[in-house]
Amino acid sequence: MDKRWVIKEQANIKEVQKLSGELNIDESLASLLLQRGISTFEESKKFFRPQLEQLNDPFLMKDMEEAVERINQALAKNEKILIYGDYDVDGTTAVALVYTYFHSFYEQLDFYLPDRYSEGYGISYQAIDYAKENDFKLIIALDCGIKAVEKIKYAQDKNIDFIICDHHRPGDVIPSARAVLDPKRSDCEYPFKELSGCGVGFKLVQAFEERNNVSSLELKNLLDLVAVSIASDIVPLVGENRILAYYGLHLINTDPRPGIEAILKYGNIVRKKAKEGKNVFNRELTITDLVFSIGPRINAAGRIESAKDSVKILITDNREYANQKGEQINKLNTERRNLDTTATQQALEMIKSSNELLSRKSTVVYNPEWHKGIIGIVASRLIEAYYRPTVVFTQSNGLLTGSARSIKNFDVYDAIDSCSDLLEHFGGHMYAAGLSIKPENFDSFNSRFEEYVSSHLTEEMMVPEIEVDSRLNLNMINTKYYNILKQFAPFGPENMSPIFLAKGVIDTGFAKIVGSNHLKLNVIHPDISGFPFAAIAFQQGHHLEQIKNGNTFDICYHIEENEWNNKTTLQLNIKDIKPA
Repeated sequence: MDKRWVIKEQANIKEVQKLSGELNIDESLASLLLQRGISTFEESKKFFRPQLEQLNDPFLMKDMEEAVERINQALAKNEKILIYGDYDVDGTTAVALVYTYFHSFYEQLDFYLPDRYSEGYGISYQAIDYAKENDFKLIIALDCGIKAVEKIKYAQDKNIDFIICDHHRPGDVIPSARAVLDPKRSDCEYPFKELSGCGVGFKLVQAFEERNNVSSLELKNLLDLVAVSIASDIVPLVGENRILAYYGLHLINTDPRPGIEAILKYGNIVRKKAKEGKNVFNRELTITDLVFSIGPRINAAGRIESAKDSVKILITDNREYANQKGEQINKLNTERRNLDTTATQQALEMIKSSNELLSRKSTVVYNPEWHKGIIGIVASRLIEAYYRPTVVFTQSNGLLTGSARSIKNFDVYDAIDSCSDLLEHFGGHMYAAGLSIKPENFDSFNSRFEEYVSSHLTEEMMVPEIEVDSRLNLNMINTKYYNILKQFAPFGPENMSPIFLAKGVIDTGFAKIVGSNHLKLNVIHPDISGFPFAAIAFQQGHHLEQIKNGNTFDICYHIEENEWNNKTTLQLNIKDIKPA
């Protein structure tokens, strides 16, 4: 698939030179900082050395006073509290965090995860009935609830109070819970709007701790869970999220909880001997490891069986139990991979065999046999093949359940909202959403969704884009440069690992295909002095002939470390290749 290379707007040269001098760093690094809105020594210090003291006051969040007051009331009366959360990574980490905190000093509580198949997303009537039957007076709902207007009324009729901690977009009506914490509320003045669901749960705990100071836990020891949620829910890695992820990653690297360590084993990440406070694994873990090694396995339990297992492994202090659960969850993840591979192949065949589907600007596919737990993954896979907004449906409890994913700069939530009169319920973000619909409304939704996408999507938006931070010739790269570049991490949305452009390079004659169509090569500027750099270009073996002919070509690339036989070297991870 062809890609557009778009070079970001470059910073003012005088500002670059000024910041470069103040920080004593290369001008290209100063330019990267300015692109990220960092223009002074003090701002750079906060960026490179985040401090927990920089976190916002949690009481700036609308309803936080009410939330803390209601929890204090429950504790004073020895009421039973139910910690409730969605069944994905964000929800399960949020439940694990809030449950772990309060359970450290209070025993009258339990946790509840809805069943994906019998209860569906968000707060369920079954859960409220369960709370009533078991005498729970307060439910703290995490990563869900912002649209549960009728269900909150149902709970009130049963004398059950709710505190909602959500980060999804609200509807027109805010539920009448005792407290509704959501930075995306239009009447909420909290300065950072992009917290994960687990992040909102952390702010609740932070507020409670500030008001009461009763826990035996240090709050920073919960930040590993927040970091996993931030990585897996793909929220922007700026502002408060950057601080939370920075400390959470450090905790995972130096003192991982038993459950996280047990999960990592199945990603070939194993413990080594290390001094206290130093990294304990065979390599330093990054946000990418949380996304690909931890997130899918935590998700797998809720996708295939019960998300309760994900919470249990995250809250346990027992290593033997954690290892048992880790093995069980890894098996579920293997099953999940097999299911999503099969469903993806079927969906791709469906598209290829239909001229109508091929000619559209959106993808909407449906198969009643697809497993509900993997349709979001299938939607993401289809975007890799056909770059356009995508909704994948299956059947569940008499309704069609859909999972939507989007492409850069297209708001799939708004597209679904335009069809809201056809839906039973929906929720989500700009790039990911969930919905359910009656079978008889499917055709109408299909037409209306395509109509909305066609009128809002430009031809340019349908070509995948690689954003290039700046041009950087290979002779500029060395260990010192990379060591500073590493400190831009943790990387994620709005603070991505920089992509550089090098023009007119050649391969030194050793290019070859490795693995499944990966291109391994050594590149150098033929007209600039310097050493060749080892490089890998995943799934780009089709460029081999062009490169072996000795032609010059342009590359856009990341710089990364490659460890082989206990030796660490710098290599280029080439994102795309074009003829010079």
